[in-house]
Amino acid sequence: MKLKVYADRMSQPSRAVIIFCKVNGIDYEEIKVHISKGQHLTPEFPEINPMKQLPAIADGRFKLFESHAILIYLACAFPGVADHWYPADVFKRSKIHSVLDWHHSNLRRGAAPYVFNTTIAPILGRPLNPQAAAEAEIILSSSLSKLESFWLKGNGRFLLGGNQPSIADLSLVCELMQLEVLDEKDRTRLLGPHKKVQQWIENTRNATNPHFDEVHRVIMLAKERQQHQRLKAAKNEGGSNMKKPLVSRM
Repeated sequence: MKLKVYADRMSQPSRAVIIFCKVNGIDYEEIKVHISKGQHLTPEFPEINPMKQLPAIADGRFKLFESHAILIYLACAFPGVADHWYPADVFKRSKIHSVLDWHHSNLRRGAAPYVFNTTIAPILGRPLNPQAAAEAEIILSSSLSKLESFWLKGNGRFLLGGNQPSIADLSLVCELMQLEVLDEKDRTRLLGPHKKVQQWIENTRNATNPHFDEVHRVIMLAKERQQHQRLKAAKNEGGSNMKKPLVSRM
């Protein structure tokens, strides 16, 4: 039976799994589950993932959730996946695990809540939370610094000094791509100081294109919508200021 991938392309880990399948020629069926419509919360979805999160896969009767576990499974279960994605060498493999574990307890804890509480929340009918955003920004900035100074140290083009991407590169870069929906000045403020991180994102994009750009098109469209809304809000604010009556000082 064909592999089924339950995903929402607005979800960072969902994009990582889809790109991996496309790059490695894995035959799969993408089953779209829209988080914004609450489709992951339906009574039926726990049969796929009891945690009611995305992504999830079904390979025949075998079901699996959590993107890192899924990427490891796909790299091991499907023939033809290049070794650099999840090397057979136990030392290299262990280092990839260390990056993936660090990702969940650091970078994701910063990036996801920061974007949600500065940009995405109203789309899902939730209020913006400046305090939560400020707390997340501290974690995000610290994680970017650690990426720059430790995980990307050396002359390699990818994490841990590699010259070819691993599942860790793909997972972490997809996490950071959500920053595209931020106001440009905020994105520049966060990523601007980290030149190695910026180059690494571009290296991973180039290594996985055209699939990387195709899968991230949903993020680019969301970015365009956010820019349009900001411009419209700025124009409305400017227009209302111009209409304020002048008060005589006589």
